Amino acid sequence: KVPELVSNHTQFEGPALYTLTFFLVMNKAKFESLPADIQEMIDNHSGLMFSIFAGATQQDADWQARAVAEELGNNIITVTDTGPWRELVEPIYADWIADMKGKGIDGQALIDEARALMAEYSAK
Repeated sequence: KVPELVSNHTQFEGPALYTLTFFLVMNKAKFESLPADIQEMIDNHSGLMFSIFAGATQQDADWQARAVAEELGNNIITVTDTGPWRELVEPIYADWIADMKGKGIDGQALIDEARALMAEYSAK
């Protein structure tokens, strides 16, 4: 639908973090109230494999949307020099890492792991 609503699009060259990290989340109390067999079913169908599946699904949808945008004659800009953009978002990462630290979570380790997975699965 987006290509029908806007005529200018910006994309970044290379892998995008949003297509490689997906989370299936649920209220912890609700999850714990479920029968053990249902909890096991949810656990067995989530995690890394779900994240990979969801990312691939999103990426496939992106290419379909791009094809529609091209057919409509929309303007598509591909940013190849991502350095300036990365500099702009670093404070957001720093704030998030600090927020996670306040919750007892190693946010930097999570980012490092996500980036390592991006590199691993982008190469395949």
